[in-house]
Amino acid sequence: MMSLQTAVLGLSLAYVVLSVLLLAVLTWLPVRRLVKIAAILAASAVYVVVFFATQGLLGWSAPVAVPDRFQVLWTRVLEPNPARGEPGAIHLWLEELDDANLPSGVPRAYLLPYSRDLAGRVSAAQAEIEKGHPQGGRAQLFGSPSHAGVMGVVNTGAPPGGDPSGGGLLDPEFLGGQSKSVDLVPLPKPVLPAKDIP
Repeated sequence: MMSLQTAVLGLSLAYVVLSVLLLAVLTWLPVRRLVKIAAILAASAVYVVVFFATQGLLGWSAPVAVPDRFQVLWTRVLEPNPARGEPGAIHLWLEELDDANLPSGVPRAYLLPYSRDLAGRVSAAQAEIEKGHPQGGRAQLFGSPSHAGVMGVVNTGAPPGGDPSGGGLLDPEFLGGQSKSVDLVPLPKPVLPAKDIP
């Protein structure tokens, strides 16, 4: 995950450098001060938006919120490795389900922060998938707005995601809406419309 974040941060910094160069040129132009201030604010907003928008476009598992209801297509749990300084991660390949429990979207890879509890649940779901028993899931709140491992207040209104990483307000997992838990269950049967039999 560190290389993923480094790539996103590097791209964002490239936009910052381009914006600074553009704004340096702008300061020498004979333009009204209000226009210059507006250009500075617009350029600053662009690289903040780029930082968060590129996380959803990356080819790697995205550290963004999982859908409310989904089918689990495949999983991978990477255990923490303190010797290498790797915190561990949980990768889920999911497809969103609609109100009738039918797949409604394109499969997408999600990255969740590692926790022992979530890793156990994901491994059990993967074992069921390998036995031919489709697995689904839903996102749910942890329950308490001040969850014990989190620094600061958990954003309970955020879209669903994975277990909190505890990085506080500026942590990408927190800002990505991962202040909720993932519950994995057997895939519910689709709700089919009633047939009209004459």
